Amino acid sequence: MPVVHKSTIKRARQAVKHTLRNRAVLSGVKGVIKKLLNAVEEKDAAAAKAGLREAASALSKAVTKGVVKRNTASRRVARLAKKVNALTAART
Repeated sequence: MPVVHKSTIKRARQAVKHTLRNRAVLSGVKGVIKKLLNAVEEKDAAAAKAGLREAASALSKAVTKGVVKRNTASRRVARLAKKVNALTAART
């Protein structure tokens, strides 16, 4: 029978907790982004601007929690901002 260290058991417990926490944060970010993309698709500029602010905030919080890397979050915010800006530019 293999020797299982106490630290290995503890790390397995922690991994389960971290996985659940990370999944919750990431699903929250995905929900905010989906809401923003729906606003862009419906051509609702006011909701899109508010959604962009919310999405940028959610992504930066995910970065501080270590769920998403900094460059990944920055890239996603830039792409979302590009869509929102194209929407507002098309209206004027």
